[in-house]
Amino acid sequence: MSNPLPLPLDIVGWREWVSLSDWSVPHIKAKVDTGARTSALHTADIEEFDNNGEAWVRFIVHPYQRSELDEVLVETRVLESRDIRSSSGAVEKRVVVGCSVAVIGIPIDIELTLTRRDDMGFRMLLGRQALRRRFVVDPGSSFLGGRPPLDVRRRNRGRG
Repeated sequence: MSNPLPLPLDIVGWREWVSLSDWSVPHIKAKVDTGARTSALHTADIEEFDNNGEAWVRFIVHPYQRSELDEVLVETRVLESRDIRSSSGAVEKRVVVGCSVAVIGIPIDIELTLTRRDDMGFRMLLGRQALRRRFVVDPGSSFLGGRPPLDVRRRNRGRG
């Protein structure tokens, strides 16, 4: 059987620090989740609004797990709303937006669903659609793209 994938693909670990440069978020820890079709981002205060006849959304990104420090207010165009089934089986209607994310330093354009992930271990999930035809996952490795400075990692652990 021939391999339809362009080779070589870049390798990512099961968790990576990524950046959302469109929204001035230089560091956010993401879980690479091949079980999720779509990528998801933890957001607060999601508010949809009309911008000259287009659907837009305003929300806050808290890039660190146990902290509300360094929150970022984002306004962006809505691509669509979609029913998303969570890992627990619950269906939730979510706003979908587009964003550029740098994964191991490689910028890619992805779709993100916006949701509350307060009780989850990561503020962001990178799903299959973001990884497809770009990356392979080494489930035994983490942070192959490097780690941010120590002060950022401490803020992420709520010690900053």
